[in-house]
Amino acid sequence: MAFRGSLFKFLVVITLYDAFLTVNSQAETTDPTKMTAAILVRVDQSGKGDYTKIQDAIDAVPSNNTELVFVLIKPGIYKEKVTVPADKPFITVSGTKVAETIITWNDSENIFECATFTVLASDFVARYLTIQNTYGNGAQAVALRVSGDRAAFIGCRIISYQDTLLDDTGRHYYSNCYIEGATDFICGNAASVFEKCHLHSVSEGAGAITAQRRESPAEDTGFTFLGCTITGVKTAVLGRPWGPYSRVVFAFSYISSAILPQGWDDWGDSSKQSTVYYGQYKCYGRGAITSKRVGWARSLTSQEASPFLTKDFIGAKDWIRPAPTSFRTASKPISHHSDGNN
Repeated sequence: MAFRGSLFKFLVVITLYDAFLTVNSQAETTDPTKMTAAILVRVDQSGKGDYTKIQDAIDAVPSNNTELVFVLIKPGIYKEKVTVPADKPFITVSGTKVAETIITWNDSENIFECATFTVLASDFVARYLTIQNTYGNGAQAVALRVSGDRAAFIGCRIISYQDTLLDDTGRHYYSNCYIEGATDFICGNAASVFEKCHLHSVSEGAGAITAQRRESPAEDTGFTFLGCTITGVKTAVLGRPWGPYSRVVFAFSYISSAILPQGWDDWGDSSKQSTVYYGQYKCYGRGAITSKRVGWARSLTSQEASPFLTKDFIGAKDWIRPAPTSFRTASKPISHHSDGNN
């Protein structure tokens, strides 16, 4: 029995690499912007796909992967915590209907442990997914944690209450996403561009949309919001500083009256007023009026705003990749229901 179990494990490893191993050499020589073909893996709760769970599909990708892997999720409610490990780059996880493809969990542990969906890998893409943490008010409850470099989220819904999106480290791009929360619901120390996103505060009081954590002026991090829409059920501020050199810029964005006239909060530490970088450029709406902003907020000139007005802020030309144009299926998908003794 021991021999048969070892043989099964050996065959599993061989089959995984037959499905996923690239003919190219090292991962570091791969240019994501020129990768157009992908291995297609289907996740379907009814059992008609390759896997019934999202995590199983990700687990099947070999370490140090260098090929595009496109994990297609059939609509449904997936009650699972999902992690994309650091050694599994070049994965896309995609739904087809954002409102019908829901990844959900209910957790409120440590901010770095409670996320419904955690991305540790580089060169990750998510498309048309709803990612939510249903814990509610009262504790940190992250829906999405992004701690890998070069990650993009297209047309996703990210929903929780406190610390909804832990935009932790790396360079990230969010396009046409809906992000909802009440307290510091976009937080972390990544360098990120949010383009045409809808930020919605559900705070019953003076909640904060952002809590950016830049620790020193040497760090090239910060959040830039381009052409976004900001709404809320009551009142909120645009941000407060998690780190002393917190940096956030809103440009060309609609800001509703849900945003308080002062715009920003120093989190009870007036010393941060001289070190934070909170800017606004050509925004509009009743909440965009700058005449009553705190004295340490910036109304940016075109020259001051220029570095933040394109995706060059995150070096996007070098890594944001288009959707694949061709697919092939894994030749021998592995069943994760085997016990290893048959």
